[in-house]
Amino acid sequence: MEQQFTKLMYLIRHGETEPNRNQIIQGSGIDARLNSLGQEQAKDFFLTYKEVDFDQVYTSALKRTSESVQDFLQKGIPHASIRELNEISWGVKDGTKINFSEQGEYDALLKSWKSGQLDQSFEKGESPNQVAIRLQRALNEILNRSAEKKILVCMHGRAMRILLCLLLEVPLTEMEQFLHSNLCLYILGWDGMKWQVLKANDTAHLKLGTPAN
Repeated sequence: MEQQFTKLMYLIRHGETEPNRNQIIQGSGIDARLNSLGQEQAKDFFLTYKEVDFDQVYTSALKRTSESVQDFLQKGIPHASIRELNEISWGVKDGTKINFSEQGEYDALLKSWKSGQLDQSFEKGESPNQVAIRLQRALNEILNRSAEKKILVCMHGRAMRILLCLLLEVPLTEMEQFLHSNLCLYILGWDGMKWQVLKANDTAHLKLGTPAN
């Protein structure tokens, strides 16, 4: 099936960090490292996909993404850290506990985005529209490198949702449809006209699944 695509993107979210484990809001203002589980997740992903011939690895500028692909980098695969791939900034809420209640500010903000208020953000934070602009710059840089046929991109949950909207031409109001978990995998193929999702929020590798090719 992969033969019909001129470019393949393996898109992963970083492994678990302590803020993830403790349900702390972790945007671009929090540069946490992987915790022990996150390191295990990164190892599991590498063991499953180590035979894939990646031409390039892309990460954000935050430690948790480069740590998640460290074993690939040690193989000598070229690596570019792109700040535009960073997670959304949650502003003054970065580092605070998530309130999942109906009355919580976090839930209210997500609902405002779903209703089309895509310029809304927490104080000193970023809106989806602002993140989409910088992610588009990152995409332009990545996709203009036509010689790269298989690329691995490691980034962050909210930014990943926005990136998938851009790739698949889905309105940002529908970004919640793109589910994610720590060290999940999306595989997308470019057929010359559009991107197609081949795997979505896949975590089979975390159980040391069958090696991929």
